[in-house]
Amino acid sequence: QVQLVESGGAPVQAGGSLRLSCAASGDTLSSYAMGWFRQAPGKEREFVAAINRRGVRTYYADSVKGRFTISRDNAKNTVYLQMNSLKPEDTAIYYCAASNSLVVPPPTYNHWGQGTQVTVSS
Repeated sequence: QVQLVESGGAPVQAGGSLRLSCAASGDTLSSYAMGWFRQAPGKEREFVAAINRRGVRTYYADSVKGRFTISRDNAKNTVYLQMNSLKPEDTAIYYCAASNSLVVPPPTYNHWGQGTQVTVSS
């Protein structure tokens, strides 16, 4: 079973950039489609981005399209989320998730990390 650990979250000013990483262990990352989600205080968790197993197809929420980029390095067992032009409304805990689904973007995810906090100040 794959274990996921996110890192890279930090306080940042609006307009700034961050790169989140999600390191996998216990299984080969290339076996999974991967996604990033976020949850802001008082709100439900929402989809941010997804990437297929080979990293050639990506999907984004409209709210981050053009600002965020999901990528993966299967040799390093790591998925990334590059976040540019950050806004205060991007403040949330960001989670990565792995899916066994053959459908992309995956309708469900089987494994979740513990999350990393991103705080964007105006």
